[in-house]
Amino acid sequence: MVEIFNVCKMILFLPLTIGLITCLLSGGQCETVEELREELNLIKQTIKSLARQTMMQQFSAEEKTRGDGDSGVKMTRAVNRGPENYYASTHVQGHSFIAVHDHSNYARTLGMGEFRTRHNDYKLLMPSTTSTEYHAKENVPFPPVPKAVTDLPDVGDQIAEMREWFRAFQFQNHTERDYRDYFKPILCYLEGTWTLDKEIDEPFESDRHHLEASSWFELMENIRYTAYTGTKNRLENFAYLPTAIMSVNDTTGLPQLAQWNYRIMCKPLQEDIPTKYLRQEDDLSYRVPRFKDPSDVLQMRAARFKLYEFESNKFTKYTMIDRIMATIPGKDNLPGNLTENSFGESMFEYDKDEPLNAGYYHRSFKFSKPGAMGLTTVSRGFNDDNCWVAMTTQKRVAPMSLNVCKKVKWGKKKGEETCETFDNRFSFAIPLEIVYLTPLLSWNPWNLTMHQTGGIATKDGRNGDEKKPMNGTDPSHHYITPIQFFKGSTDMSDPADTVKNANYVLDQDEVPRVTTAAGTRIILQDIEGVGKVRLRYPIAPVYGEGNSAWKELNALREYVFRLEKEGITGGGGGDSDEEDDDLPKILEFELPATNKPVDHFHSFSLSRKDYLAMKQKQSLEIKVTTSEAAGHTHDLSLRYHGKRGLEYVRCDGERVCWDKHKRILIEVRDSS
Repeated sequence: MVEIFNVCKMILFLPLTIGLITCLLSGGQCETVEELREELNLIKQTIKSLARQTMMQQFSAEEKTRGDGDSGVKMTRAVNRGPENYYASTHVQGHSFIAVHDHSNYARTLGMGEFRTRHNDYKLLMPSTTSTEYHAKENVPFPPVPKAVTDLPDVGDQIAEMREWFRAFQFQNHTERDYRDYFKPILCYLEGTWTLDKEIDEPFESDRHHLEASSWFELMENIRYTAYTGTKNRLENFAYLPTAIMSVNDTTGLPQLAQWNYRIMCKPLQEDIPTKYLRQEDDLSYRVPRFKDPSDVLQMRAARFKLYEFESNKFTKYTMIDRIMATIPGKDNLPGNLTENSFGESMFEYDKDEPLNAGYYHRSFKFSKPGAMGLTTVSRGFNDDNCWVAMTTQKRVAPMSLNVCKKVKWGKKKGEETCETFDNRFSFAIPLEIVYLTPLLSWNPWNLTMHQTGGIATKDGRNGDEKKPMNGTDPSHHYITPIQFFKGSTDMSDPADTVKNANYVLDQDEVPRVTTAAGTRIILQDIEGVGKVRLRYPIAPVYGEGNSAWKELNALREYVFRLEKEGITGGGGGDSDEEDDDLPKILEFELPATNKPVDHFHSFSLSRKDYLAMKQKQSLEIKVTTSEAAGHTHDLSLRYHGKRGLEYVRCDGERVCWDKHKRILIEVRDSS
């Protein structure tokens, strides 16, 4: 694009130059050099104005997109239709959320389809732990095999013992066998940024897919053609990766163009994630036309989840997903340690009084002083629940400049203005899935030769049949698990899968062994005494859920389900306690005011049903979260005391709130 603008200027200047020479040769009256300079300057200013207007229109489109939803997945390719609109594919493609599928015959490849990207089969790779080089990466380490398994000389005994470890993981019981050292969670995430790359850059490594274009322009032309005609690239190797004007040079008037690109990476997690923290999301548009219950969907590829560690619903600000994302570095990789300020204001970690390490992904931070609304905490993205941001120093990332000017308030230079330019670069990310890596990735009880180069095991036509067993294994033929370990056969119903149920593989004594794939699967086939074990928990956010209408629909759905659960079908009904008939359906309470650190109070709501339940059974505790005041909220455990009425028995885990709110609560009734 820059080259196009340079050519345009040459074309515009050429007639002026030719006209001047012709005029001089013919002896006619010519424009002065100064007049020509003015014309040239006018042309330059026009080009600059047009570039700025294009940039503003582009920003307007971006702002509308941001206002209509949260960062997340919009749609997958349509594969279904029906009599109602919800029969069509959404973020669930066919029977699979974000088109996840299995390539477990590969040692390091996880299957994931397209969502206006190219086909996203990605590898188990992580940012470099030592280098700040752009996109330096390392293999995600595989968990070890329990010594209790490898110490057994007989393969049959190893199989039996390995099943016990899977049973411990399945039922989350680490008392007899502490599975947590051998079943390791990782977070895989999608990272995007605006780059200055001139040549096309493959987003990330994949054993199966790549961008099918020789330049960014060709890629855009290809994707425009598919959009215009409704066709597709059969191998799904096109991606919509737009170009944008990031800035306009004040001197030359030329725009700086940036190219959007993305990649999928993974990061091993230091803390264990109990599977109960992965709460299943309920997609009615998938369930209703298929007559499925949530329990049916749980063991299907259509299931999606949210990482939420609390037992009950409550307002939250900083949770486990924040802690996990804060361990994931931006483009400077793990050594990255960067500070950022916002219009000259220092930024701090949300959960502690330390300078924010902006080189790692975060969606919240805080200032040292309250803002116009009296709050110190800030969410990135204005109102985007999934705007994870990381700063970087990589020169290949397009910068965003900001000029901050302040007037000197005292001294000899009082009243003078000092300015500072900030030239910062950022990348953005959303979580895609929690994946549990298991000992199966490394467990090799038959001691099969594991070649490090793809295709070696199947050389000379060795296809894994009984008559043509493979010669060991390789990264694209990772068949090392004894077939006897599983009771059930491999699910091969998805045409995107590439795995076979079993392969014959020669061991080092050239004895053929019947094995099955050991790569990571969404749901493992049935294990005797254990069942089917889910290993991949997609937690990718959905763009539409950030829309106000979708939030209202989710609230309505929850309300209807709650009424159904309580046995209320409409048309009257209610609580039978006559003395409480005048209670509203929702009661409002306040924590008594305190002046620590400043005068403030908090409020919260409680349903009539919960209030009456506590009143009837005075040992019952119910947890709520208060409204925000003075920059904080409180998590309360409530109990009804016969004489004192409703009170809190725990405030943020303590007997009394840290800011000394009294324990007896004040009911607020509408005076009307």
